[in-house]
This record gives sequence, C-alpha cells and structure tokens, in this order.
Amino acid sequence: MRLRVEFTTEPFDLDEAPRHALVAREVIQGAPLDAVDVGPFGNTAEGDVDAVLTAVDAMLRQSLGAGATRVSLQVNVIGEPGLPGDRGLPGEADK
Repeated sequence: MRLRVEFTTEPFDLDEAPRHALVAREVIQGAPLDAVDVGPFGNTAEGDVDAVLTAVDAMLRQSLGAGATRVSLQVNVIGEPGLPGDRGLPGEADK
C-alpha cells in the first residue's frame, strides 16, 4: 500500500521558518520517501506504508519537541503496487 502525507506545523512566522518547521522538513526529507515537496505553507511526500508511518511518527515527535503547538496532518491511501486506483478499487471512471 502507498500513502501520501500532507502536513503543516504551527505557529506560523512570516519572517522566517520557525525551528519546528525546519525540523519537520528535515525529518521528511531524510526519510526514504518519494515525491517529497516542501514549501512555506505545506509539505507533501509519498511512500510505502511503513516508510510514511515511520516518518510521520518521527516528524510529530521532533516537531512538537522543537516548539510546534499544532500539526495539521492528512494521510491518503493512493494505491497498492500493481493495482489501479486507491486501494486497488476501481474508480467511477473505471466502471
């Protein structure tokens, strides 16, 4: 199973990236994930289920430890190897 994670950390600072945001990005960039995209208002990455869940655990622990007061997180199943669509189920267009 493959997952996509999207997250942001708060509080925001418009002048410079806060330590908790930098820590979260370092964790995600250092993990064995695919399609990592970091930005000022959100971050995304994809990978197999174990890699994503391990990276999310580390990101949460380290960013909260670095001063984050809120982490908004979304995890989506984006498919399974060798099967079309989410979780291998056909979508509306496939019916």
